Amino acid sequence: MYIWEQPDWPHFRWDASKLKPWLDNIRLLQGRLLGRAEATPEQADLEVEMDALIQNAIRTSEIEGEHLDVGSVRSSVARQLGLEQAGVVNRATPVSDSLVALLLEATRQPDTALSLEQLCHWQAMLFPEGAVSLANINIGSLRGEQPMQVVSGRKVHFEAPPRDRLEKELAAFVDWFNQPPVEMDALTRAGVAHLWLVTLHPFDDGNGRLARAVTDRALAQAERQSVRFYSLSAAIMARRSAYYDHLEQTQKGELDITGWLVWFLETLEAALQDALASIDWVLDKTRFWQRHATTVLSERQIKVLNRLLDTAGEEFEHGINARKYQSLAKVSKATATRDLADLLEKGCLEKLPGGGRNTRYVVACVVQAWLP
Repeated sequence: MYIWEQPDWPHFRWDASKLKPWLDNIRLLQGRLLGRAEATPEQADLEVEMDALIQNAIRTSEIEGEHLDVGSVRSSVARQLGLEQAGVVNRATPVSDSLVALLLEATRQPDTALSLEQLCHWQAMLFPEGAVSLANINIGSLRGEQPMQVVSGRKVHFEAPPRDRLEKELAAFVDWFNQPPVEMDALTRAGVAHLWLVTLHPFDDGNGRLARAVTDRALAQAERQSVRFYSLSAAIMARRSAYYDHLEQTQKGELDITGWLVWFLETLEAALQDALASIDWVLDKTRFWQRHATTVLSERQIKVLNRLLDTAGEEFEHGINARKYQSLAKVSKATATRDLADLLEKGCLEKLPGGGRNTRYVVACVVQAWLP
């Protein structure tokens, strides 16, 4: 029996006492994060928002197995936040532009009432015209009459409510989202909204990304803060297997969703901790470009430096060598070697210990203490 087949669906239950420690700690972290962001210079504040939005766009897609180009997402975010840099080629694509616009629309006006029309519009934004091949997928409208199943191999992990119930089910969800019970904790509401909408699975495709966008709106409402300084999707991606396991267990369980909500709040807490850990990196990025505002750099050098900075050390944990530079910048080995030597001379890069053919470099960030 799936959760939506329970007699009292969708009257979810949970043990509030088990959630309280998580809720208390999350609110403490939210206050620290907002305080840290407010203490930063205005430009750095925008960079923090930009970094979180880049991560959100990339990771919410990766959860579904879709890998977006970092440069394309960066261009879309920079343009839509008004942070375009002179001399940097716009690499935005229809997919990256539309996804970033959706994420901003979901949070920039958090008090706007949710509607079925808006959900359909957001789903259509995930699939801009001409961007991908979408045979037999309804775009901007609810799924078709065939059963909606989540399948891997021969295993059916979940089956959504039948099509003839969908309009009524969605109307109940939208009404609840717009007018939740007064006594419901706002962060708990975000976890319930995520589970409820992804369980309805109202569209042929894009349900996970849409549910996470609605969750971001619920969190923006909870925080009374439209600017996002952290990425819940990035924290979910780091726990992707557990995410799907908890969803499946809950969707095949009863209406007591305490276990799901504890996992959701644990992940939200991790997202906030990650944001606090990375905010100094974002500030280092801002200081780096301030330091090199008058440094003469080629377009390809700027591209590679941005790639190194955007990954916050993840992709290039052990630095970059000439071969990797050659691949990123699409240049010859000789040009890559010259570019790296030039960046080293200009103080943009530092050489790691070791040498020879595999000499590696890291960005020479200006490390400074930053008080909250």
